[in-house]
Order: sequence, then structure tokens, then C-alpha cells
Amino acid sequence: MKIQSLGHVVIKVRDQQRAEAFYHGLLGIPIAARLPALSITFFTLGDHHDFAVAAVGDDAVDTPTNAPGLDHVGFKIGTQIEELREAKVQLERAGIKVEAYDHEVTKSIYFKDPDGNTVELYVDTSDIWKQRPEAVAQEVPLDL
Repeated sequence: MKIQSLGHVVIKVRDQQRAEAFYHGLLGIPIAARLPALSITFFTLGDHHDFAVAAVGDDAVDTPTNAPGLDHVGFKIGTQIEELREAKVQLERAGIKVEAYDHEVTKSIYFKDPDGNTVELYVDTSDIWKQRPEAVAQEVPLDL
């Protein structure tokens, strides 16, 4: 068996419409389709579906921070630091707390969606990982 690429990620949310307003409305990810019977929205970033949200209901409990599971989902938004600055400003205008980090190969911002899922937006800034794979593990606070 050989995995060719990451196909898609599905995260759990409480409310499908609220998640759509966040991921489509605020972040601008196009909606590919909806599966109403399962309360799932599929988003596309150029493939048939790259990302999806599955609504589990308003009474869903928060996952403990030390529980196994998905830590965050990351979306590449470009290659220029200015693109990251603009995204940070838009998120902060929407009242979202943003943290920024320099990972050497990327510059990233992290924030929470309405259900507490961590989202990363990043720009590629170096291909040093091709010579030094361990470079992807760097994390230094970044002042944007």
C-alpha cells in the first residue's frame, strides 16, 4: 500500500449553518455540496472535496484537551507574509483571537472556529525542509 496524498479532512461541529458561515463566509472556502441527511457540508479547494464539517448537535460536549484526536487543520493561503497579515486583520476584525508563529518553512496564524476546533492559516516561506526535514518542527512566536 502507498498513500498518494491527503484526500480530505472532516471535523465535527455543533451547527452546520454556523460552520458554513465561518468556513465559507469568513474564510471563503467554496461549498461543493451538502448531505442534509447527515448534516454534512463538503468544501472544495480545487478537488471534489478537500474539507468537510459534520454537525453533531448543539448539545455536543467539548473534547478534553488531552484526548486523542485531530489537533488542528491547516490551510495554505499563499506565499507572501502580507497575505498572512491581511488574514490576521480580517480575523481580528471579526473578533477572533489570533496567535502567530514562525515555523521556518511557513509563517502561520492559529485561531479557533466557533466550536473550538483549531485552524491554521499559513504561507510557505522556505523550502529548507528539503535539505533539513527537521525544520518543520520549529515554532517561534511571530510578530505580525
